[in-house]
Amino acid sequence: MYKRILLAYDGSESGQKALLDCQDIAHMGNAELFLIAVRPPPSALIGGEGGLYDPRFEEQEEKQYREILEDGLKRLESAQRPVQGEVLVGDAVDEITAYANKVKADLVVVGHRHRKSWAARWWQGSISKTLIEHAPCSVLVVITN
Repeated sequence: MYKRILLAYDGSESGQKALLDCQDIAHMGNAELFLIAVRPPPSALIGGEGGLYDPRFEEQEEKQYREILEDGLKRLESAQRPVQGEVLVGDAVDEITAYANKVKADLVVVGHRHRKSWAARWWQGSISKTLIEHAPCSVLVVITN
């Protein structure tokens, strides 16, 4: 059974479903829970090629991701599960993988929503698919349609 579970949470419908599944798995195995929200680096927010940097935009993003994390923590704490949480900044797959290594997670849980068009799948890529290739442990991808 899994003893250290990391949930990468984004507050989306699929993320909320992943959180509920994570809760159930953690309860069955009396596992430790770790919750992270990964926000993109400032360069990704303003465009890697340049643009005007506005620290207020970065502060707004930090606040948004802090609220996402707090929402997830409250949902898990209401189920009486001890949980640690943190907002990370960077590439989602890199940050999730590094954090999984740091806490010695034996399961990473992420939500995934099927995209209807091939263009959306191509343009946005798949964090879940890439994470499976790089994660140091098992990955549970919770799917919503």
